[in-house]
Amino acid sequence: MEPTTEATDRIELVFSLFDADGNGYLERADFDLMSNRVVAAVPAAQEAVKDRLAGAFRRYGETLLTELDANGDGRVSPEEFVSVVLNPQRFDAAVDEFAEALAAMGDPDGDGFVARPEFVALMIAIGFARPNIEALFEAFGPDGQDRVRVSTWADAIRDYYRPEKSGIAGDHLVPRT
Repeated sequence: MEPTTEATDRIELVFSLFDADGNGYLERADFDLMSNRVVAAVPAAQEAVKDRLAGAFRRYGETLLTELDANGDGRVSPEEFVSVVLNPQRFDAAVDEFAEALAAMGDPDGDGFVARPEFVALMIAIGFARPNIEALFEAFGPDGQDRVRVSTWADAIRDYYRPEKSGIAGDHLVPRT
């Protein structure tokens, strides 16, 4: 299956954000840096939820390095990343765990909803631009209390990595030139 242009744009953006140290490659240290930033973004979250997200980042990074490091140099290049990460058979389990853990982090009171402040804080910690974050939140159709369901966000994260998807809420995260 050939990825849509939108899927490729989404993945290129994610690569640039996951490259937390900006050296042009994904390495274990990038996932540690990202994890620390994101876990710190919602101080009110329970320790178990923070630990779950940190573990999901660690396993996500390990999966990437195991599955995508085609030349065995201990890091993932942009080319290696794009060539594999949009392969659902190889990557869905890692994305699923990450989606559930990240969305749960945005629900510190455990009511099943993510309020805008927590959503924005987490997405800024990942590195997305504020206008794009706001556009995404609006695309989710927040309720009267300015919240979205945890499941809505988790499903949107899964969709973000689907190669056949275009015109999805996650496309709002990609800056348009």
